[in-house]
Amino acid sequence: MTYTTVAQSELLAINEILTSLGQSPVTSLDETNPDVAIITSTLNTTSREVQAEGWSFNLEKDYTFSLNGSGEVTVPTNVLHLDLIEGPTYAGLEATVRSGKLYNKTDHTYDWSDTDDALRCDVLWWFELSDLPRPVYDYIVAKAATMCATKIIGDPNQFQLLQQREAYTRSFALEYECEQGDYSIFGNVENTKFYSSYQPYKALAR
Repeated sequence: MTYTTVAQSELLAINEILTSLGQSPVTSLDETNPDVAIITSTLNTTSREVQAEGWSFNLEKDYTFSLNGSGEVTVPTNVLHLDLIEGPTYAGLEATVRSGKLYNKTDHTYDWSDTDDALRCDVLWWFELSDLPRPVYDYIVAKAATMCATKIIGDPNQFQLLQQREAYTRSFALEYECEQGDYSIFGNVENTKFYSSYQPYKALAR
């Protein structure tokens, strides 16, 4: 199997967008090219926005973070959102990310050593384009192309066509999500030990 590197995947995505705008593809990620610079920035922003919605591929439940020597949790840079697991384990505690570390909002400290030897969290990860499921990758590229059309071309007819393409790819991404997510109106997701009521926004409000 041939794996696509991060740079190759980004170049392919940029060329897909350039082609959809009626522009010639490029052979390198040369950001001195104004169009390439705009597309690169838009693509990165769009990727983060879409992944921040929360999908089955980038949401990891009950992930364990070890404490460092100071009792703190250093949060990886590719974390989009992080929260303590639901249930009685951390009842009454609230956490947020500050200065690259997990902050205890309840006790007003970065030190979690009094709580546990390690923290169990639900994590929303950010991934490079090369690691995305194909339906989500296609949707991000199509959405970025629509945004770039307004910034580079400004043709309303082309914008409308790209919007249709964006909606088409989004439908496939949502189909993928419904197949992978194992959503249930009963709230009991496989391998969980507690009841969590059904939250439609997690699957439908996209």
